[in-house]
Amino acid sequence: MGNSCERPERGMESGMISVDKWSSGSQAYFLTHLHADHTVGLSSAWKHGLLFCSRLTSRLFPCKFPDFDLSLLRVLRVGSWHSITLTTPSSGAPTQVYVKPIDAHHCPGSVMYLFRGKFGYMLYTGDFRWEAAGNEVQSGRTMLLDSLKKRTLNTLHLDNTYCNPRYSFPSREVASKQVVDIITSHPDHDVIIAIDSLGKEDLLLYISRTLNIKVWVWPERLQIMHILGFRSNFTTQTTVTRVRAVPRYSFTTETLEGLNKTRRTIGIMPSGLPWPAKAKEKSVNVFGSSSCSERTAQTSNDDSSNDTISLEEGSIKRYGKYIYVVPYSAHSCFSEIKDFVELLRPINIKGIVSSASCHIDPCYYFDHLCGTQQAFWRSHQKPDNEDQGGNTVEDDVREGDVHSPYSVVRRKKRAMEFFRVSRVQVMRRRSHGSKITDAADDDDE
Repeated sequence: MGNSCERPERGMESGMISVDKWSSGSQAYFLTHLHADHTVGLSSAWKHGLLFCSRLTSRLFPCKFPDFDLSLLRVLRVGSWHSITLTTPSSGAPTQVYVKPIDAHHCPGSVMYLFRGKFGYMLYTGDFRWEAAGNEVQSGRTMLLDSLKKRTLNTLHLDNTYCNPRYSFPSREVASKQVVDIITSHPDHDVIIAIDSLGKEDLLLYISRTLNIKVWVWPERLQIMHILGFRSNFTTQTTVTRVRAVPRYSFTTETLEGLNKTRRTIGIMPSGLPWPAKAKEKSVNVFGSSSCSERTAQTSNDDSSNDTISLEEGSIKRYGKYIYVVPYSAHSCFSEIKDFVELLRPINIKGIVSSASCHIDPCYYFDHLCGTQQAFWRSHQKPDNEDQGGNTVEDDVREGDVHSPYSVVRRKKRAMEFFRVSRVQVMRRRSHGSKITDAADDDDE
């Protein structure tokens, strides 16, 4: 897991625990959720050891891996401490590791894992959404603080997907209302909405209940909806509804153009990242009402903005004639990540998205929120990319105060430049999962 704000302190030994990483060599394996980028290497034939997950994930597991040996699954109750006996590799002595799953508010069944043992406390967020408001997040906040009991969090493995100040988007409740506004402002159109095989159920339920309609989903997705307990809101009959949720991979400009040859159709992409378009996106007034049109963002005419576009609070983008992008995200935006780090103030931070050229190390922005000074990291690490002919982080240390306005501004500027890649590049290069190792060890990818 790449660069991090690491202290030379002893952490959990290698060969004990892996999270969302499925190669052999660990004694216990933990799954945060069932999205494909977190199950790379996991298959129905996998038999490396016991696999721990939430109860809801265990219920969904056969849909993803139909021939998996379910005797390997161990269900963990969210909000409760569980004790696991492992062997300390260096001494061969048994040791107790305690783990508490905490709702990650990312997709059904998704959890963070808080570990404690002789190594101290360690939190692995997986993918998570930490919205400022809402009873569920407040409950999670209380659960985290009560679990730590004012003790120091030694290491935080953090979802840094949107660890960049340019990413600021509204709550999912606000974004859901925006989607409904788009649908109601196109009463004579069919509507297709791009979703994954798991996630955004809250959005689809909101559409169904607000508009008093059923939402079409493909058969495999309907099976998941039934497992989740949503039977009356979804259908596989195309004749009973004009709103259809389709697999994200089938959502393209060519698809929309083809559909519009037979019937007027619009597409909605709910996503925190801007959807890549062939042509320049247009500044549009999507809605008739002033309250909604005020939320519509003005977009740049500069070609260089096509790959990465700043999402202003509550903005909606339109691409071409048929596609709208609404900032509905299952990941935390920058301000939410900052609030999360500030609440916990860990000693070490590791970003779980750690591929070169697309990730931003959270230490670039949050080192001052950690429990101890971070100059050690800057004096021993280099960023994955450097400005051509420019200074590195090490140069900042040599030049003086690493927290000086000049150093901070230049460091943040470099970090934003590192992130200028398209959505497709980000998804292809994202790297998840970790074999948990010593806090000072940098071999866990």
